Amino acid sequence: MVAGKKLKLSHILKLITGLAVVFIASFGTASAAPEPSKVVGPNACAECHKTETANWKTTHHFSTFRAMPREKKTKVIAKKLGIRRVKSQSLCLDCHFTSQIIKGKVKPISGISCESCHGAGKGWIKIHSEFSGKKKGTESKAQAVERWKKAEAAGMIRPSNLYKLAKNCYSCHVVPKEKLVNVGGHPAGSAFELVSWSQGEVRHNTWYTKTNVPASAKRKRILYVVGLAVELETALRAVGKATQKKAYAVSMARRAAAARKKLIKVARALPKAKELVAIIKASKSARLKLNNDAALSAAADKVGMETLAVVGKYDGSTFSAIDKLIPGPDKYIGKPSQ
Repeated sequence: MVAGKKLKLSHILKLITGLAVVFIASFGTASAAPEPSKVVGPNACAECHKTETANWKTTHHFSTFRAMPREKKTKVIAKKLGIRRVKSQSLCLDCHFTSQIIKGKVKPISGISCESCHGAGKGWIKIHSEFSGKKKGTESKAQAVERWKKAEAAGMIRPSNLYKLAKNCYSCHVVPKEKLVNVGGHPAGSAFELVSWSQGEVRHNTWYTKTNVPASAKRKRILYVVGLAVELETALRAVGKATQKKAYAVSMARRAAAARKKLIKVARALPKAKELVAIIKASKSARLKLNNDAALSAAADKVGMETLAVVGKYDGSTFSAIDKLIPGPDKYIGKPSQ
């Protein structure tokens, strides 16, 4: 849509209703690990996405498969948790590896891979690449739109589905399991921020441009806003699920408060984006304390719904007032492949 133009309430409600099924389905999910029975593996993606795969192989997402189990800190955490092999435990598999069913058993086949971010591919890999049964270049625009709808309905997470993409990132970069932190001493999460991390070493914008160009200014603006909102939502849920006033709960409460503080700055710079005010208000509706799951989950639900409205209504072109808040290239995590 054209940024800056107001949508009728009925249009916004239609948009939210259309996306709510995906949104609500993720509420109770500890992490967004792809379902092993539906994983096709990175080699299936590499058949067409050769450049993107080559980029992936230069990242920590790729190297974690061999490096992570050998690290001293991994062994310390595993010992505290009573884990003998990190590649055999879901506490580790869900976020650090991509798993597949091999001979009836769940087996890790790679590190964080294509399907970790874009969804298990069994249901959509053929749909998204078949050009509606036609030759490349002969598919109509209407047929292409329908094809992408089918792919997304089958579980594909496209870059255009920014809310779901961000949810996927934060489901691991904000540690989803209390035991890992309180018992294992695992960090409660990464110092994750959607612009600086998506534009660093994991960037693989080569399918259309070939040169791995960075996101546009307006794309970075919406990435920044949605990233903060999803971080706030994720942290609220984490506090609600926490059972002890220990490192995990304390860290998540601080993370929620920090994300909200940054969003307040964004909202002040973008006074016309009333959805941001609603997000902040919702986050303040429940206290960041133990035994408050119902209220915190309801607040997180509202944050999520308003974030969906932001994604549907704006593309970042009218958000130039927040440019000074967005991390620049010097803050990117790792160097993008060229």
